[in-house]
Parts: sequence; structure tokens; C-alpha cells
Amino acid sequence: MNSEVPATMGDVKKFTGFWPRVGASLIDTLILLVITLPILISVYGWDYFDDDSFIMGFADFFMNWLFPLAAVLAFWIYKQATPGKMAISAIIVDAKTGGKPTLQQYIVRYIGYYLAAIPLGLGFFWVAWDKKKQGWHDKLAGTVVISPKNNHTQEVSFESQ
Repeated sequence: MNSEVPATMGDVKKFTGFWPRVGASLIDTLILLVITLPILISVYGWDYFDDDSFIMGFADFFMNWLFPLAAVLAFWIYKQATPGKMAISAIIVDAKTGGKPTLQQYIVRYIGYYLAAIPLGLGFFWVAWDKKKQGWHDKLAGTVVISPKNNHTQEVSFESQ
């Protein structure tokens, strides 16, 4: 496992704060909606929005649960970031080493999204108050999000440095 922070991130790395991460999340959500909604509407019609079912069928399950899981994990594995994080020049790294997280960390981080959302999104808002700008999903997975462009938080140092 590579324990060095990628050289493309520049010399000074900082934790990525709450508002840039909100922006990245909005970008990712818009991209997913542009991909999934036309497919869901073509399969179920406009009644898709009026139905009270949790899952309307296989296409709904695939497009709203399996596709986002696969897409997010693929981006994390190959780029250490989703398109939204790439847009703000942020990457996900191991909180101890600053290196690339393991597949297990990525899976725990994804599951952590659901846990962070359950109590009215408190686990996501945690990023605003935490000194390392970690949400609950980051804490569970042992990851942090860093960026060279963030001027509002402290510089990052890792145990291996």
C-alpha cells in the first residue's frame, strides 16, 4: 500500500471543510440524478413519483441502490474521489498514513453514509465541528478528505510523516 500522499496534491495539504464537501455532494447528486431519473422514468413512467412503494421493482433497486454503490466505490478505488470531490480538488486518504485507503475502508465509509444520515444527518454535519473535518463515515472508516485549495482549516500531518 502506498503510504505517501499523491504528489498531485501539492506540498501543502489541508482538511477539506464542510461547505466544499457540501458542494461536492451536490455535484455528485446532480450527476446521479441525470443518469438515473431518465432511466427510471422510461421504465416506470411519471407514476414513479406518485408511488408510495419503498422499491418499485428491480430497475428501481438497481438504479437507486446498486448503481450508486458501484459507481462511488469505483471512483474511490481508481481516483480516491467522486466527480464532486475531483471538482474541488479533494481526495480521500487514510487518516493515519495519508496513503490510499483500502477497499475495506471504502466499504465501511459507504455504509457509514447511511449511519451518518439516520439521526437527521448529524453524522454529515459533524464535518463542520470536527478538528480533522471528519464525518461519522470518515471516523468509522479511518479516512480524511484533504485538499490543497482549502485555506480555512489546519494543515494535515500524518503519523508516517
